[in-house]
Parts: sequence; structure tokens; C-alpha cells
Amino acid sequence: MHFERALLIYNGNAGKKDIKQALGVSVPILSSGISNLMIVQTQRINHAKELCQLHGPEVDLVIILGGDGTVHECINGLSNLDHRPLIGILPAGTCNDFSRSLMIDQNIAIAADQIIHGECKPIDVLKVDDHYCLNFWGTGLIAETSNNIKQTEKDHLGKISYMLSAIRTMKNMDPFHFVLDIDGERMEGEARLIIAANGNYIGAKKMPFNAISYHDGLADVFIIKHTNMTLLKELFTTDITIQNHELIQEIDHYSGQSITIHTQEKQDVDMDGEVYTKTPSHITVLKHHLQMLKPN
Repeated sequence: MHFERALLIYNGNAGKKDIKQALGVSVPILSSGISNLMIVQTQRINHAKELCQLHGPEVDLVIILGGDGTVHECINGLSNLDHRPLIGILPAGTCNDFSRSLMIDQNIAIAADQIIHGECKPIDVLKVDDHYCLNFWGTGLIAETSNNIKQTEKDHLGKISYMLSAIRTMKNMDPFHFVLDIDGERMEGEARLIIAANGNYIGAKKMPFNAISYHDGLADVFIIKHTNMTLLKELFTTDITIQNHELIQEIDHYSGQSITIHTQEKQDVDMDGEVYTKTPSHITVLKHHLQMLKPN
């Protein structure tokens, strides 16, 4: 596949040594299939979003070199455009969740080659009020876990830092009351965690739910009523969407295209690992809204 004009955005807050190495490895590979490659470093929060809004209409391809946060910013910059270019991901973060759903190799050189020789795949996007997310929307334990991550642990321990934060958070996590409307069906109750999933990975862990698809026009909603380490382990090893398993008593599963979540008290919301909004939230699944490159 050959591209006339492409924009490569990389996270300016990432380690300079790692980024320099990633660029050194990937740019020669990408240049073999791109006539004009513009490379831009982000300078501040939301700069990636601004760059995508500014240059997105002018290019055939936007390449995102970074982690889930950088991908999230870029998705929010591209999703409002009338002309939305193709998107390629070079995974360079801690978890790189949506790149894993696309089966993109976590080695930068291989991922660069997969962009040049990959195939286009239509991807659903979750529109959450005035924002967009690609991988998941979540409230309760997942948002509080993100809030409680210690940066020193994340820098030194990577993915393990999420588990350590979850353990700390569970000790003080109280249930919250919710009202949930999914395509006209209403349910309410008490929960400690609600997730609307579009991708298959959270915290670099693959969720075993075969029902989840990033191109079926639906979000899969999981309501977790109680939280403990045993339940979290089961959550990542048991497909409750196809098995008559005792875990079903603790986790409810729904899917839909239009989802509204109200909570009795405002709850922080985590979108793709970024926490900056609160409930209530209205989620609309935009079917095949973006085109992304994945390995053949």
C-alpha cells in the first residue's frame, strides 16, 4: 500500500531515548510506502487532538506513535472531521490496548511494516456526549483505579502498577446506585464497576468475551456488582456471554447502540484510560466511523 501524504504524531512527554529509538526504527520503514511524511511532536495536553483537527483533512494517513492516551487524543481530533484519514498505530505506551485488539505487533519495527503492508478495517467509535473513545467507557472501580495509580509505580513497573492500584482501590470501593437505559430497555441497581467495551483488552489483559467486537455497531456493557481479586481473575478468564457460569450472578451483560448511564452521585468516568469527565453519560455507537490499518 502506498500513501501520498501522511502525518506521524508522537508523544512529546514520552522518554526521549525510547522515542528517538522508535523513530529511528520506524521512519525508514514507513518512508518506503509514503511519499511525504510529516513528523510532529506533541507539546502539551490535547495537542495531538489539535494536530489531527488541523492536518487530518490534508493527509491520507495519520500514524500515532504512543500509548492509549495519545491514541485517545487523536481519535477525538479525527472523529469530528468530514474527511477522516486512515489511522495506523505504532504502540509505544504502557498497555497499548486497542492496538492489541487489532493484533498489531508490539514491536515497533514490525508494527511499522504492518502499517505499510496492512489492510483497512472499519472501526466503531463510542461517542460519549461531546467526546469520543475507542476502547472502553467505564465508571466505578476502573476509574478509581486510574485515579489511584502512582506515577512512580507506573514508570518502574508498567502494567503491574494497574493491578497494585486496583488492589488498593478495592479496599475502599463502595457500591453506587445506577440507572441504565440500553436501546429503550431500563435496568437499575447497585454496582461497583460498569464498563461499555468496544475493544478486547483493558490494562493489556485480554477479556475472554467473544461477544465483544469493534465493528459490529454495538457496545458490550458489563455491570459488576461486587469486586474482589477472585472475581477480577474470573472476569479475565471466563466468557460469561456464552457459558452458563455461576459468575453470571455477579456480572450482568448487555449490548446496544444507544446507552445512557445515570448514577445517584456523580462518578468519575474513565475513557481509554483517561479520566476527565463524570456521569451521567450518553453513549452512541458510531458504526464503522473510522478506518484503521491492521495486519493482513
